[in-house]
Amino acid sequence: MLKQRVITALVLLAILLPALFWPEHVPFVVVTLVLIAAGAWEWGRLNGLGQGGSVASAAVCVVLCAGSWQLGLLAQRLPLLWAVAGGLWVLAGAWLLRAGVAGWPHIPRPARLALGVLALWIAWLAVAQAKVIGVNFLLSVLVLVWVADIFAYFAGRAFGLKFTKGKLAPSISPGKSWEGVWGGMAGVVVLALAWAFADGALQARVPSLYSRLAAHGWWLLALGAIFLAAMSVVGDLVESLVKRSAGMKDSSGLLPGHGGVLDRVDALLPTLPLAMMLATSVS
Repeated sequence: MLKQRVITALVLLAILLPALFWPEHVPFVVVTLVLIAAGAWEWGRLNGLGQGGSVASAAVCVVLCAGSWQLGLLAQRLPLLWAVAGGLWVLAGAWLLRAGVAGWPHIPRPARLALGVLALWIAWLAVAQAKVIGVNFLLSVLVLVWVADIFAYFAGRAFGLKFTKGKLAPSISPGKSWEGVWGGMAGVVVLALAWAFADGALQARVPSLYSRLAAHGWWLLALGAIFLAAMSVVGDLVESLVKRSAGMKDSSGLLPGHGGVLDRVDALLPTLPLAMMLATSVS
């Protein structure tokens, strides 16, 4: 299993890193489009579709993404879209976590399929726009999610249930604790402060998300980082909820040793559009 994980990680890095740092945005946009299409295929399977229906879900997602690209949306400011998408993620995420695993099947399947495909399209459009803005901006959002996850893991291992009596969401993800969430938030705040300082010291040509927020006050930077860290947890929990409802451990086996694409990008699905919402609101 460890060997599989390492090989898969190396292959992904060999594809993603050159695309990420390529001067033009096209290679990265294409690679992420393929990944999002795979995620849409997984979403169909998680919601009870067969192979044909799952492929159709992927095709619809590709059409939405390609159509957005063709219309030039990658280079346009879309504050209203990001505000609506961000607000829906906050409200729907809270409702879904409150309803729990048992509540998911009560949502009509067409609605579940449509919402999932739309969430994947919005996330792709956000990551594509972030790449068009610049690598420094894009990485500041991606690394936030990774740091939140890493700090949450180690804080949960070290302090889990030492300050609280209950787990974060035991019926959805029994391994997560409140202490882990707080540790992830603390790690993200440190990251944000350090990144904003580094932007200034190095005179970054493209400001990161953190520099954009810090320009309007350090308090906004801290609140924005905490908010995004919290929503990354929501994305993770929502995907876990859907998998538990479907009786599946992983969204698929497309990434040997790592599960599926949705297992790797679940925390990014709300974080990317919300980061764009914050960036456009302060620019």
